[in-house]
Amino acid sequence: MRFAMKTASWSVTHMIVAIAVAYALTQNWRAALAVGLIEPIFQTIAFAVHERAWMKFAPARTQEAREGTTPRLAGSARA
Repeated sequence: MRFAMKTASWSVTHMIVAIAVAYALTQNWRAALAVGLIEPIFQTIAFAVHERAWMKFAPARTQEAREGTTPRLAGSARA
């Protein structure tokens, strides 16, 4: 559920920014709305795919978070 809410929130934010930037560049509301509504849809899909892939291909990071450990650099000070 949190993932879906985060994705929806990002989509709305992105849409507002995309419309504003497109309008600033074109001074045309119709073009700005077209770009601002279509482009974020594709970005939202890409974002969701990226997040899922990141979660899938980063199992070591997830395990470290559960254990409360992080990899240390050679020679780094231990707390």
